[in-house]
Amino acid sequence: MNRERQLAQAFVVLADTYAAQFDPLHLFHRLVHTCRDLLDVDAAAVMIADAHGSLKTMAATDEDAAFAELLQLQTGSGPCMDCYRTGKPVNVPDITAEQERWPKLVSAMVENGYESLQAIPMRLHDRPLGALTLLRQRSGHLVEDDVHLAQALADSAALGLMHWSTEPAQVDDVITRVQSVIAAKATLEIAKGMVAQYAGSTIGEAARLLSAYASQRQVRLTETAHALVTRTMTPDAIVDAQPRT
Repeated sequence: MNRERQLAQAFVVLADTYAAQFDPLHLFHRLVHTCRDLLDVDAAAVMIADAHGSLKTMAATDEDAAFAELLQLQTGSGPCMDCYRTGKPVNVPDITAEQERWPKLVSAMVENGYESLQAIPMRLHDRPLGALTLLRQRSGHLVEDDVHLAQALADSAALGLMHWSTEPAQVDDVITRVQSVIAAKATLEIAKGMVAQYAGSTIGEAARLLSAYASQRQVRLTETAHALVTRTMTPDAIVDAQPRT
């Protein structure tokens, strides 16, 4: 499949919010993996803000990208924080040049092999919702076409989020919907920990088991996580459902 068809398919997937199994957490997963696969970047992560303006990581293509986001959250500074606060893209073509400004972030990125970063605002009708981070293992500017594509993908995901709701839509319920997704993400993290502890596995493997279970039964990942946390399902149901190798 050529890049044009891949992009067309990506926009369709990000906009497909009416499917019975649509899950807002999968929306962010699709966004970051689409960016990594189709743009000239090596990793991606996305954060959205809660009602108090605090950013929360929703998805990342790998642990290094998630760690870079976490450092910004902990220190309260970084290109993604600036991107969210201004609602404008932030380009960092050489992360080492920002050593004095963001020392912890620069050290972590260099240690993990990343040399440049592009932050793209997640927004809805010019209202900032969060930021999409694009990491590269080489210095230099991300080409303008890829910046525009990343913004279009981020905007599509934001629109998809606003079309999703577990309850009847209300006027201007942006904050309510974002809060619901943040709560769902927190529940998922607890569920991952429960499965990992039961199976004696890593959090990454627990995430794979949860996703496989939800996919096999055609249910939402959020519903599966909620069932675990509320004890209406036990971790063995997730682990034992997977074929033995």
